Amino acid sequence: MVGFGPHLIFDGYRCPAQGLSDLNHLYRVLDTLPNRIQMTKIMPPYVLKHGEPGAEGLSGFVLIAESHISIHTFPARGFVNADVFSCSDFDVEQALAELRRAFSPRRTEWKLLDRGTEFPKHIGGARAQVAQQRKRMAKTMGLEVTR
Repeated sequence: MVGFGPHLIFDGYRCPAQGLSDLNHLYRVLDTLPNRIQMTKIMPPYVLKHGEPGAEGLSGFVLIAESHISIHTFPARGFVNADVFSCSDFDVEQALAELRRAFSPRRTEWKLLDRGTEFPKHIGGARAQVAQQRKRMAKTMGLEVTR
């Protein structure tokens, strides 16, 4: 990672509805996850119910000194998605393990993004990456200049 920070995007499919509809469970997950992945919680989590009858779910977030963690559940679909964004490195494998343990999905998808490549912490490495990205885009768009 050379940008501002890592952003983990997690989707869990075919989760048991109980864990997705329990407000207290989601609160506990958000309350304990920061510490388990070496982050610094700076406020208690907020968890709210959302949706219409038959399509209810929960949305929760917790602010961490490094940024935030958010989780959205959709019990009728057996689906959960979560975002962990930080300006510092964190234990991605531990975060994935904690999310899997908390919601017991049968299948997961996840991506780890390098956010803020033009606002890096270490300018040298990021400058080279941004230059490469710009060259690829110019070539893809037919705007490449030859010398």
